[in-house]
Amino acid sequence: MILHELIDYSTLKLIWWLLLGILLIGFAVTDGFDMGVGTLLPFVGETDTERRVAINSIGATWEGNQVWFILGGGAIFAAWPPLYAISFSGFYLAMFIVLAAMILRPVSFKYRSKRPDPSWRNGWDWALFVGSFVPALVFGVAVGNVLEGVPFTLDRDLRMTYEGSFFGLFTPFSLLCGLLSVSMLVMHGGAWLGLKTDGIVAVRGRRYGTVAAFAALVLFALGGYLVYSGYVEGYRITSEIDPNMPANPLFKKAVIEGSAWMANYSTYPWMMIAPALGFLGTFGALIGLQTRLEMLTFACSKLAVFGIISTVGVSMFPFLLPSSVQPDASLTVWDASSSHQTLFNMLVATVIFLPLVLAYTAWVYKVLWGKVDEATIERDNDTAY
Repeated sequence: MILHELIDYSTLKLIWWLLLGILLIGFAVTDGFDMGVGTLLPFVGETDTERRVAINSIGATWEGNQVWFILGGGAIFAAWPPLYAISFSGFYLAMFIVLAAMILRPVSFKYRSKRPDPSWRNGWDWALFVGSFVPALVFGVAVGNVLEGVPFTLDRDLRMTYEGSFFGLFTPFSLLCGLLSVSMLVMHGGAWLGLKTDGIVAVRGRRYGTVAAFAALVLFALGGYLVYSGYVEGYRITSEIDPNMPANPLFKKAVIEGSAWMANYSTYPWMMIAPALGFLGTFGALIGLQTRLEMLTFACSKLAVFGIISTVGVSMFPFLLPSSVQPDASLTVWDASSSHQTLFNMLVATVIFLPLVLAYTAWVYKVLWGKVDEATIERDNDTAY
């Protein structure tokens, strides 16, 4: 027996759908609080020292956290080539803005303390805010567009034509998803500041984190209602599903249908765990921010991120990228993957290297653990950001 046939093709597709979700959630959980802190920076720090406290709370780990973004992009490229090609082509300008903002963020970290001039540092602080806020917003807007469907078509040779525009990405629902993303990550950043800093920065972080947690609860509930009511139409496959089908989306039939995104919860009731964790985690973070239970608050915040992102994944399954103008061309888990051999080889590599990444990340957090306060900044003035 050939080694890769030890796991059948459909199982490999499902495993990689789960791994993609894990990588995206890993990015949101780790780099998410970095973005949240960067977004909160102008509000939690009134003086240069206070802003340096906030920046240095994430200064030791932000570079490693961005690895998850690279892993997620690499997984999409290798496991779901049509998804990578169509999404990056259709969302080209939005992706460019995100990448530009994410480049601006590390530059801000590195350059803000090169000069003691207040205007120099203030300018880089606002650059760090932009580099954190913009990706958080655009990622949420992108998810909203995916739920609504993306205007692309495929011809018989699977050549893609994107029929949308940049400004067409910003629909009322997608903006709601963008605001949900921002509030979720600001809540996460506030929980991190409460855990990692002392003094007035921690107090302000908890204060703004509380507001963000409340906003996330409201926006998540409103988004769920819009999907449930059919305001945001879902997609359904009407032809017979073959989990082992080749990578050709046009081999199936699909339709746009009312509240179809809710169908999985009737078929698989256990999927209700995802939105339940989203609500419970956000509510727990809201209470924790008020009661100053630091570790519990941060754990609930991570649970909220996991639940909210998982809700999108399980609601859409098996769809990855639905087409709003040619539903039959929608990409699904079953018809948009790489070959059996490719998925298996990547799985072997993932089984070997992902635990190493997790172990190294855990070791870094353990070694660099401890609170940051103004005394820390004064003591390490020459080496701190």
